[in-house]
Amino acid sequence: MSELWSAYWPVVLIAVAIGLVTGILIFRPKQRVTLSKETAPVRPHMAVPAAAPSRATPRHDPVSGADRDGGGEGNGVLDEAAAATSDVVGQIIGAPVHSSLLPGSHGVPDDLQRMKGVGPKLAGLLSSRGIVRYEQIAALSPDEVERLDAELGAFRGRLTRDRIVEQAGYLARGDQAGYEAAFGRL
Repeated sequence: MSELWSAYWPVVLIAVAIGLVTGILIFRPKQRVTLSKETAPVRPHMAVPAAAPSRATPRHDPVSGADRDGGGEGNGVLDEAAAATSDVVGQIIGAPVHSSLLPGSHGVPDDLQRMKGVGPKLAGLLSSRGIVRYEQIAALSPDEVERLDAELGAFRGRLTRDRIVEQAGYLARGDQAGYEAAFGRL
């Protein structure tokens, strides 16, 4: 073993030196930042200008939800642009973009799974078609129920068989006693 070491020690030494140099180059810090106790940063590009108090009124941010009025399709410039884009794309490809079943979808969505016969999958299908409130389901005409029922795939016939429109009518009015008399406990 000592003959082997004595024959190859220069090669091993060169390999270790190359490894050290490579490690130092790879793992060295890319920039040097000196921290100080001063409030101003050491580098000028990191300095933030002091904001002077202004007397101007605050700007309206169309993306934030602070002052949404619920009007129009969207609730801001970006939402309106997205709705307009989907309208144009819908006209080009000839696909229905907006469902006629959407009136009344404003407000907090109701828990559609409270109704008998509506599970998470059916509730997801209804919400994907813009139906998220009991009032929307209760306001469906028989033609709209047939049209919606045709789009439900494996749940076809469930709206009429489980009397979901009637259940939604009770829940939309807040008539829990009437609902429980007709359909059982919630």
